Amino acid sequence: MLSPAPVFVAGTGRSGTSRIADVIGEHPLIHRIPMETKFIVDPGGLRDLAAALTERYDPHVGEDALHRLSELLTVRLPGRRDDRGKTVPELVGRQRYRNAVQQLWQQLIACTFVEPAPADGFADADRPAGAFEPVGRRRVVPRYFSDRGELLAILRGLVDTLFGGAAADAGKPIWCEKTPFNLLAMDFLWELFPEATIVHIKRHPVSVLASHLAQPWAPSTVDDALVYLKPVYHRWLTWKGGADLAGRRYIEVRAEDLAADWPGRRRALFERLGVDDFATPSTFQSQQLAHRNDQFDEETRRHIEEAFDTIIPAMGYE
Repeated sequence: MLSPAPVFVAGTGRSGTSRIADVIGEHPLIHRIPMETKFIVDPGGLRDLAAALTERYDPHVGEDALHRLSELLTVRLPGRRDDRGKTVPELVGRQRYRNAVQQLWQQLIACTFVEPAPADGFADADRPAGAFEPVGRRRVVPRYFSDRGELLAILRGLVDTLFGGAAADAGKPIWCEKTPFNLLAMDFLWELFPEATIVHIKRHPVSVLASHLAQPWAPSTVDDALVYLKPVYHRWLTWKGGADLAGRRYIEVRAEDLAADWPGRRRALFERLGVDDFATPSTFQSQQLAHRNDQFDEETRRHIEEAFDTIIPAMGYE
């Protein structure tokens, strides 16, 4: 049995990521971060920052990346609530969150200076247009990390402080984070946490598309949903085709297989996560996965299957 390690859940979205994250988080040793925290792999998050302060560095690129991360951590996350009315800072501890973010800036900023603000209106170029116009704006010079590992250690420290602290508050030694598009950022996640386990849950692509059509954040027509999903599948399959997963803790499961033999598949899942089996309140059931099987008429389903002609078998389905 492997030693326990952080867990990331990945998928296309609407493939069972929330359910399997619930299952994992119901284990006595694993705490699920209860919402998608968005700041690791999403645009403006840690993955973008890592590139901006290393191989893509120049002072402007780096400052822009810091601005985007600041807006994400100090405006968007504290202002976004889950279905229970909680924000990310509340879920990991408000003071812990505030302290960790403040410490992060100290580690990432080389210096600051004031740039004179350009005059507006009809003023002379060397003075502001009115009594209340700003005379300057604060600029930030980000650190350049020639050693990417040094930056990754700082970013890992932020995640460990927030997620590890939340897990400790729950009396559990392991944390689990779910963001579907972890699917397309596995290399970065393993850079941050080489010992992490990534659980990729799959579902038949036709069912995934059907479920997307019912979501307010996804395209509402079949053709638009195909345009949305096909690049996701192609990117994933291309990455996996060239990936060296030897020595990586990677688990790939099908939702349909979990439902067909829940106790056995659950036992195998927990074993691969390095923990003992546990009968969780959440389960996978066949009827939960089959309720969209009749959503399309024969012609529409044939159209979808033709569009997914190479994707369906590549994902392990017929």
